[in-house]
Amino acid sequence: MRYSPLLTDLYQLTMLAGYLDEGMAETPAVFDLFFRHNPFQGGYAVFAGLDTALDFLEHLEFSEDEIEYLQGLGLFRPAFIDFLRSFRFRGRVTAPPEGTVVFANEPLVTVDAPLAQAQLVETALLNIINFQTLVATKAARIVHAAADGTVLEFGLRRAQGPDGGLSEARAAYVGGVRSTSNVLAGKTFGIPVRGTHAHSWIMAFSDELTAFRKYAEVFPDSCILLVDTYDTLRSGLPNAITVARELRAKGHELVGVRIDSGDLAYLSRQARRLFDEAGFPNVRIVASNELDEFVIESIRAEGGCVDIYGVGTRLATCAGEGGGALGGVYKLVRIGDRPRLKVTSDLAKATLPDRKRLLRAVAADGTFIQDVICLDGEEVLPGHTVFDPANPLQHVTIPMKARLEDVRSVAMENGRRTASRSVSLDRMADRSRNQLALLPQGCLRFINPHRYKVSISQGLNDLRLRLMEEVRHGYHDIANP
Repeated sequence: MRYSPLLTDLYQLTMLAGYLDEGMAETPAVFDLFFRHNPFQGGYAVFAGLDTALDFLEHLEFSEDEIEYLQGLGLFRPAFIDFLRSFRFRGRVTAPPEGTVVFANEPLVTVDAPLAQAQLVETALLNIINFQTLVATKAARIVHAAADGTVLEFGLRRAQGPDGGLSEARAAYVGGVRSTSNVLAGKTFGIPVRGTHAHSWIMAFSDELTAFRKYAEVFPDSCILLVDTYDTLRSGLPNAITVARELRAKGHELVGVRIDSGDLAYLSRQARRLFDEAGFPNVRIVASNELDEFVIESIRAEGGCVDIYGVGTRLATCAGEGGGALGGVYKLVRIGDRPRLKVTSDLAKATLPDRKRLLRAVAADGTFIQDVICLDGEEVLPGHTVFDPANPLQHVTIPMKARLEDVRSVAMENGRRTASRSVSLDRMADRSRNQLALLPQGCLRFINPHRYKVSISQGLNDLRLRLMEEVRHGYHDIANP
């Protein structure tokens, strides 16, 4: 799918025009994309959207139709319009692999390119990475709540438009939801598609049993019946058992039933009991209706017997406290040969300057200990002291037996991917699942999770404090000439 370069905010283009006028368009620049708070008030995020972002960057080019539109705005000089005709992205992108577990204030995507190129892509990169990372994180939380149960994504009808529905299905897969009702997502991304039928199917026939029988005739080997149209216990489940017997007599088996309303914990227990007593222990019970990680957790806590959770609205819209939007930002950290930082009265919101590496300290058993952000080229070793970025007076020592690993690598060089596109969504989802299992105890809690430590190195801490002091002196000189 081609994303137009007009998928941007107008001020990106006006800044580009200004850079060109000032002779700054080709000045080397470095930007970091990161978020300041873990989503859903949780203990982590799952990085997603990189492949989509790299697609955008590789194919970034203004068509004549897009050029004509910009000319028609009457804002831009002919020299800038000519500049856009040959505009391409030729920068470097450093990022983690999709499915990597990441945390607030860590540099996720770093763009190293001429200023005009790095500036223009800000809006699109934030749009892509913010949404897909948020969805992947929500999906991982839901999968964790479901434990041994299977989760099916069917949020298309509540998603933020057609493209949002596609991106959501893809990102949910990265987070561990490995099937979808979205047929176009199935074709586009190779995601297995699943589905049953709606209440309208039942209501279209003279009675529920007839509707069940007709559906079973059409799909005898993949039949899942929706049992709550009229009365789940007195009508839906008895009729489903009748059809299960009729299918078995013909050499087929009923796959499952879906409950879409009512007390899902209680109704699923009753459904399990009735099917077991009738000799159908393998019939699977599907639950749906405004499910999220908290509802699923409560169903399981109350002894629910759900095998498959159909999750739609609250996954597609990333609903929940601390959800809705990831809040990722894109900040300039170096221009030319000068490191830059955004200064604020709140040290926690001051950016981290210059090119950086993101390291993960890993214990001998593979579990994650903490992350360390350091300057590019700085040596960081076990035993070194590292600092809390919000309060440099708080510091810890990297354990001596820890192994330090780079979380990120160069994903694009000179505007072209550094690796083939052979990485499957399955590998991304496996990475997410495996890394979540390696987090310290408590990080996966939904309420008051353990705070995973992200520190900055001695060199980065010193640079930031020095730059902040220089800025303060500059303000003082201006105020007191």
